[in-house]
Amino acid sequence: MSESMGLPEVFPERLRTAREFRELSQGELGLRAGLQASAVSHFETGTRKPSFDNLKRLADALRVSTDYLLGRATEMQATVANADRLHRHYSGLSAEYQEMADDFIQMLAQRAQQKKDTGGQ
Repeated sequence: MSESMGLPEVFPERLRTAREFRELSQGELGLRAGLQASAVSHFETGTRKPSFDNLKRLADALRVSTDYLLGRATEMQATVANADRLHRHYSGLSAEYQEMADDFIQMLAQRAQQKKDTGGQ
């Protein structure tokens, strides 16, 4: 797969890396993205390239940005898109609800850190 074919050569590697990071088999990723496991396999080996719709489906299923899959971003997490979405919701809340949202997010972050510190238990 070359740059001239529409997708950079990094795509198959990024797809596999993101799938393995999420601890998904090709079949599981296929189910989440609405694709056949064989299609995921072809994308990872570079023998086929996904359509734009399938690229979006893969990114959504892996919770990464399409820019990451295409090699345009180095961070796997789709933090910018998530932050934008959260900001849109947050800015529409009253001050009281914003405070509640802050407390809830802080609680979730603490729980995630505790889970990480105890090895996920």
